[in-house]
Amino acid sequence: MAKMKSTSYLPGVAPVAALVFFFLYAPIGVLVLYAFNAGTSVTGWEGFSLRWFAAAWNDPHVFDAASRSLFIAACASVIATAVATPAALATTRVAEYRGKGLKTSIINLPLLVPEIVTAVGLLIVFSRLKVWTGYTGIGYIVLAHAAFCVPFAYMPLRARLSDMNRSLENAASDLYASSWQTFRFVTLPMIWPAIIAGGMLSFVISLDDVVITEFIKSGGQETIPTYMLGQIRRGVTPQINAIATAFLAISIAIVTVFYFVNRTDNQE
Repeated sequence: MAKMKSTSYLPGVAPVAALVFFFLYAPIGVLVLYAFNAGTSVTGWEGFSLRWFAAAWNDPHVFDAASRSLFIAACASVIATAVATPAALATTRVAEYRGKGLKTSIINLPLLVPEIVTAVGLLIVFSRLKVWTGYTGIGYIVLAHAAFCVPFAYMPLRARLSDMNRSLENAASDLYASSWQTFRFVTLPMIWPAIIAGGMLSFVISLDDVVITEFIKSGGQETIPTYMLGQIRRGVTPQINAIATAFLAISIAIVTVFYFVNRTDNQE
């Protein structure tokens, strides 16, 4: 048989896609490039240097904001994953009942509602709590980020549980294992890659959040995104490029690990 020639389903899609990706990622490439600029300009190249990375590392304001961002993201991802895991079990390991779809929609609601709406709603609630309790710490930012990140931790878990063969769980039940024993010794080892993937995704989302943080934070609670936003209002410098490049590298590393963990989970 003569070999059939493959034809493009939609001619011209590849050049358009390439153009779109160029406009999406070219600005990021320029940002990374000028993070290594020896001069103070972000428009004129004056030679290669790591001076701005060193300046950012030695800046106490940057270090304070970065450490706070990492702490908030770590706490929020743990809380979001701890909430999303039983939520995923409750929507996949039960018989169909009226209202199940509504519950799933409510869990995913933060993905559908504009982030500014979520931020304003949380601001109203937390402002009253600050008045009643007198507490103004970063716990509010952690809770706000955790609430927003729950759907991101929930999605990989629900997908894994929905596709997972229940024969081993049924066998454990037939051998008189309790629900907790079945979860601990059978279900949990099978879903741990999805738990890790959801936690890492939540971490990245929390680390990069600006809108909710800007509304919820009190004085002296700058995170890296809000710190950079404040600095940009005074003018863009290569130090901002260096900070953005460093956190871009962290995000890419986490997303890469997320990809491989998720791929391993799917192959299993």
